Amino acid sequence: MEPLLRMSSIRKKFPGVQALDDAGLEVQPGEIHALLGENGAGKSTLIKILAGAQQPDSGTIEFGGEDVVMVSPHDAQRRGIATIYQEFTLAPNMTIAENVFIGREPGPRVFVDWGKMASDTKAITKRLGLELQPLAIVRGLSVAEQQMVEIARALSMKSRLIVMDEPTSALSLAEVDKLFRIARELKAQGLSIIFVTHRLEEVMQICDRYTVLRDGRLMGSGSIKDITIDGIIRLMVGREVKELFAHRDRETGKDAVLRVEGLSRLGNARDQSATVLADVGFEVRRGEILGVAGLVGAGRTEMARSVFGADRFDSGRILIEGQEVRIRSPKDAIRHGIGLVPEDRKQQALFLALAVRTNLSMASHGQILRWGVFIDETAERALVEEYRQKLNIRMATPEQLIASLSGGNQQKVILSRWLALRPKVLIVDEPTRGIDIGAKVEVHNLLFEMAQSGIAVIAISSELPEILAVSDRIIAMREGRVTGQVKREDATEELLMSMMTLSARNTERNHGNID
Repeated sequence: MEPLLRMSSIRKKFPGVQALDDAGLEVQPGEIHALLGENGAGKSTLIKILAGAQQPDSGTIEFGGEDVVMVSPHDAQRRGIATIYQEFTLAPNMTIAENVFIGREPGPRVFVDWGKMASDTKAITKRLGLELQPLAIVRGLSVAEQQMVEIARALSMKSRLIVMDEPTSALSLAEVDKLFRIARELKAQGLSIIFVTHRLEEVMQICDRYTVLRDGRLMGSGSIKDITIDGIIRLMVGREVKELFAHRDRETGKDAVLRVEGLSRLGNARDQSATVLADVGFEVRRGEILGVAGLVGAGRTEMARSVFGADRFDSGRILIEGQEVRIRSPKDAIRHGIGLVPEDRKQQALFLALAVRTNLSMASHGQILRWGVFIDETAERALVEEYRQKLNIRMATPEQLIASLSGGNQQKVILSRWLALRPKVLIVDEPTRGIDIGAKVEVHNLLFEMAQSGIAVIAISSELPEILAVSDRIIAMREGRVTGQVKREDATEELLMSMMTLSARNTERNHGNID
């Protein structure tokens, strides 16, 4: 069978970086094709070239049996190639119908046929099995529903190939299942999908074939049924990864560094009477990694933000080394030795238009001031170099824009920012979301080293293997409540799932007292 897409000998160089070097990709008609590789392997650059957002230095692209040159994103869309990026491109204050047909509104000349636009949108969403109203405003939709709007827009363009970049990174398990159902239906209708993800279990579940890039080069491709996850990892990282999630035992302190008692909060953006946190209590000791497990909406992030002072709470106490402290802002939390690495690093932790140097040192300016006014550039350079070496941060120079680093290296910069402050407690929310296999191992090792140095670490993760690997003790949350805790050596995925989905009373009934 002749492939729908064939990209051959693609090369692309940026200043100081060979992003693609003889890379290639072939996608068959009516298949779901996994594009895999570590951060920095060249996946994003290859996708942008396919989408017409960047031009290759050399190489050829064949689509539908014809040699093509994608001179712009509009050109790629016109040929039937649609790309759904990890950061959505929707207009939040417009309706679903307006977003689906933006720039291509039906109607004579300057007039829009609103009825036809709504009915056409309804037909497309029905094809996807969705019950979305065409005139609903996009900002009121969930992340999963917004993703479906992006897919509906792609179908409205009569696309033959849809690229999905990390489509499941912010979805719940139920939403992932729904996305997979839609992907299989689109495949049955003859569409091809390029599926970019770091979640290899999903690759084995949904994809037909795979392509692996490493350092901008094509390392291998073939049928999913002919390879294992270990085989894919070997192609991605160039080495055996026998124990991807390996726990590192260490001595922990006996006294609690942080104790939270009765933390409660009512009200969110949609419902001011909703219970966000209800009598949340836990403690974490010096040198301990406390894992926090829970499904989407369980209140894990809300708990972390409240402890850090980023969100208010209505009642409860926070104690540091046995002394109650008043935390009403992140500044208060930092003063008491609490740090937070947030879930969304791009929106909440990084200054994407600034250099690596500035992003790393900005929280430590008090330590590197000259005469209490001016930043000592020599001390700043020494600080950046110290953590570049300690954390193996891969960057061209400290002046490189933080936005140009891979996700794993961005996460290391954020961790370095907090390590330079020597916190007593560090909360890390989804520490490895959106980063590759090799970077995950490095981040896990960093968490172990932080705990070894005496920092009390709270690790929040949606991935149960990660929670089981890094944690010394685990608490589970459901609907804003702590439903139980368990030591790592006694924990299993089955037990954690029960704790995450059942009330505390039902969990004890099914598994005994787990406290």
